[in-house]
Amino acid sequence: MRAPAWDGDACRASAAAPAGAKRREAANRLGVGQGSLNDAPGRGSAGLGLAVRKPCSARSWLGRGGPFRLGIVLSSVIGGARIPAGPRSFRSTDPSRTAETVAEVSLADAGDLVAACRAARAAQDAWRDVPAPVRGQAVAAIGRLVEANKAALARVVTREVGKPYAEALGEVQEIADTCAFFLGEGRRLYGQTVPSEMPDKQLFTFRDPVGVVTVITAGNFPVAVPSWYIVPALLCGNAVVWKPAEYAAACAEAFYELFAHAGLPDGVLNVVYADGPETFRGLERALDEGLVDKVGFTGSTEVGSRIGELCGRHLQTPCLELGGKNPMVVTEDADLPLAVEGALFSGFGTAGQRCTSLGTAIVHESVHGEFVRLLDEATRAAAVGDPAGEVLFGPMIGERFADGFEKVLGWIGPGHTVYGSSATGRITAGAPRAGFAGDPEAGLFYHPVIVDGVGPGDELFMNETFGPLVGVTAYRTMDEAIALANAPGYGLSAAIYTTDPAKVFAFRRQISAGMVSVNNSTSGAEAHLPFGGNGRSGNGSRQSGMWVLDQFTRWQSMNWDTSGRLQKAQMDVLEIDPDLGFRL
Repeated sequence: MRAPAWDGDACRASAAAPAGAKRREAANRLGVGQGSLNDAPGRGSAGLGLAVRKPCSARSWLGRGGPFRLGIVLSSVIGGARIPAGPRSFRSTDPSRTAETVAEVSLADAGDLVAACRAARAAQDAWRDVPAPVRGQAVAAIGRLVEANKAALARVVTREVGKPYAEALGEVQEIADTCAFFLGEGRRLYGQTVPSEMPDKQLFTFRDPVGVVTVITAGNFPVAVPSWYIVPALLCGNAVVWKPAEYAAACAEAFYELFAHAGLPDGVLNVVYADGPETFRGLERALDEGLVDKVGFTGSTEVGSRIGELCGRHLQTPCLELGGKNPMVVTEDADLPLAVEGALFSGFGTAGQRCTSLGTAIVHESVHGEFVRLLDEATRAAAVGDPAGEVLFGPMIGERFADGFEKVLGWIGPGHTVYGSSATGRITAGAPRAGFAGDPEAGLFYHPVIVDGVGPGDELFMNETFGPLVGVTAYRTMDEAIALANAPGYGLSAAIYTTDPAKVFAFRRQISAGMVSVNNSTSGAEAHLPFGGNGRSGNGSRQSGMWVLDQFTRWQSMNWDTSGRLQKAQMDVLEIDPDLGFRL
């Protein structure tokens, strides 16, 4: 018998009409159709185009009006209700057309984040009592909704953060893949029956939800990375407060609507649009009041360190996924064209704004010159420009990221040799790039840069650059290559291109990265493998696959003695009497 509480919008069995009205009001604000899971593709679709499966890469969709009606101010959702717009707001713009507004978002304050944590606390008890396989049905519904709205959500991602449409489709698919994996985990939240050393005594282990999870995510992967946290957290019986990047508010709004239409009860998923300082103050207060049991954060190493300190005051271990300076070692026996293809994709895809973007190619001295030549040719030939078309990369995500990359370009020194394009810096009419697609003056477009001759004494070598820049250096021995790869102190992703298995395993043993690729790029995560880093890239926590369950559950052990007497461990244990002096 199906539990009525989790059947789409009918989920709120005790308050169906008010909830439906709230959902319709929210949908009307966005221009979102009210199609159900059973709607045929293309029906019940307006505004964002819910339930439209047909892909569209045309810039025409990305024109005026877009997915959100101009003049509507998005606001946070706490306990299933929109909070009134506050005095501060943020204008999210299309980074490929910075004059165009995508969404206006009302910024919440610290008190709003605390209120969201209270709402989550109030909702969590009932949600944890829903059987895990039934919670899995909600996850399945999320996945089906995402699949049905894949093209629509990808178009929002392309417009708001400038990700090429093909990449945006892949990002949305990652949500669906995550849901597909965790649907099954709803029937596999296994505990154990453990044999006791005592007769008439049983030992058990159980997984319990941690409680309230606060998730803070960046905007370079505005929908995939949030799903890595939110889907397993919900499946495990937790309630979630999500603080997305305010500059990706349109993506967050569309993401939230899809999750809410899957039948989650009010308060189980709350979204708070806030800037960094207010988020930190609110999180500090919520932790002090005992309203948060787990924090998940994806973002910079600097901010992650502060969040780690804050959680440490309360003896909590956050899940931290931070920056990366991801090395690629290219050996003398490597397939150079394949290595160049991997470097091009991981170095310049998403304009180098991935945490797993290639930082430095560490190339054996015997093939160094040829590698640089091939990479330079490939980079110069790559299509750059309007992300609605078929390009390698589009714009920087926003002005803040463009400013940061300008600072990075200032690290290029006289000992470096620059390749990759006709200029460095902003692509403009005065500093054009051959074959650019679109209007470079309209957006935040930058030349791809290859910097040869970097080394451990350079800021370019030691720090994350977060932009379309790849460093290159040469090495002589494998020990030297591994030392160079580990030198920056990050430990997220690393790659090696070689045909020698001995080099593969030597590299794997000694590299500090949490993820290693062999003859593949530093970028690209599958939903059923652990994702995460060490050192400056994180605290060893892992997302994705079955491993993330340990982030959102606590182990509880139980012993049950049916003997009717007190049996003392280690003292009342039956003894065997071996003859240890026996010899053949």
